[in-house]
Amino acid sequence: MTDAHFYEHVFEVVRQIPVGRVTSYGAIAKFLGVGNWSRKVGHAMGEVGGVEPPVPFQRVVNSQGLLTGGTSGIEHRKELLAAEGVTVIGNKVQDYKNVFWDPAKELNY
Repeated sequence: MTDAHFYEHVFEVVRQIPVGRVTSYGAIAKFLGVGNWSRKVGHAMGEVGGVEPPVPFQRVVNSQGLLTGGTSGIEHRKELLAAEGVTVIGNKVQDYKNVFWDPAKELNY
């Protein structure tokens, strides 16, 4: 599978994360059948600029609920998540277990 093809699959999943919820890189990789590709999911999130329809990249965090990436990107993601009702203190999503969205449970593919 090419990177572009894989990225499109990732973007399709991320577009389905509801407002006010988050998921993890690993949960997306597992859902797509490549459980050890969480880093590759992260790389895909780094390529969302200009992609249409837009990809709500702010809703993807690491498995502990931490926002990762460059400092300026984290601040922007915090703002976007706050606007959706997700509380982030420091770089950590609060009440992570309750706002976590698992594509394996929520999507019927």
